[in-house]
Amino acid sequence: MTPVELSRTVLHAVRRAVDEGELSVTVPERAVVTPPGPGGCGDYATNIALQLARAAEQPPRRVAEILRVRLLDDRRITDVVVTGAGFLNLSLEGAASAALVDEILRRGRRYGHAAGAGGNLVQLQCPAEVRAAVVADATARLLRSQGDSVRITYDGRPAPEWESVLGVDTKGVDTKGVDTDGMGPDGADVTIRPIPIPIPIPIPVPTPADPLPLGRDAARWALLYPAAHDRPRITGDHLVQRETNPLFRVRYAHARTRALLRNADDLGFRPEPGPVSGAEALVAVLGDHPRILTAAATDHTPDRLARHLVTVADATLPLLSAVLPLGGEKPSAAHRARLALAEAAGTVLAGGLSLLGIEAPDHL
Repeated sequence: MTPVELSRTVLHAVRRAVDEGELSVTVPERAVVTPPGPGGCGDYATNIALQLARAAEQPPRRVAEILRVRLLDDRRITDVVVTGAGFLNLSLEGAASAALVDEILRRGRRYGHAAGAGGNLVQLQCPAEVRAAVVADATARLLRSQGDSVRITYDGRPAPEWESVLGVDTKGVDTKGVDTDGMGPDGADVTIRPIPIPIPIPIPVPTPADPLPLGRDAARWALLYPAAHDRPRITGDHLVQRETNPLFRVRYAHARTRALLRNADDLGFRPEPGPVSGAEALVAVLGDHPRILTAAATDHTPDRLARHLVTVADATLPLLSAVLPLGGEKPSAAHRARLALAEAAGTVLAGGLSLLGIEAPDHL
């Protein structure tokens, strides 16, 4: 059960309680599930009972107990514990992580992308400034991942170096506000009707220095990682290979997962999705990846994806030392499951970097 499926399960429990007359509330559109906080337990937690208590005119813990009974009816949920003011802490059967890993490996770098074209025709309006251009380019990639057709309109002429050095797509862009063709979510050409009102991207704080000397990957990260209202740092720190550099941590975690796959192949075993103990935080952030992509595309905030990738990398690195067998130990089902989870994490990191227009090398 992925976090998205668990959220639907929680909402189904609310709907059942309403239908059976134990709660008199409007069923919300979504239920937020997250890794448990301090004092929590299990795999995930939700504050849905606190959210509904006032409308239900009942104490939050009473609402939580009503939902707890119904959640335990789902065989995929092994335990539900009410903690604090009324938080529901849910434990899932071991197959939950296996199902998520299987989905990620099946979909590859397109995990979290929309299944098909959404039919929205989007035209982003962007000032002719280098950071704004990179943000608009990454935003267009995110929107296309969610099935939209996107074009960018510049208020001015983009510099050729933005394409040759930074990888910004300036082919066919319009500087007048009307476009006649575009690109679909899979890179195929599609026809786009003129959009009368272009959508302005959030104008980021301009870069204080020329990012081009950093090269494509480091420059794009330097411009995309800070939120739009934050001033970017254009320094050589983005090029150094140490833990204090978030871009390095993300690419290092990805490269380590690829190295583990090569080493496992030399040892004669392959990844196989299965339950993995002690990796709840990693499973949670991998399961949250589709929601992050949707939110980053909707809000035009590629920085949200960049920070999410750092979170994924930081959750991945502690797992990697336990993937391969040690000494004379023979590969077991646990090793194969951990290897599959590591491969899934690397896949999410590579896919996310690709949407930011940044390479994910297999070797560092």
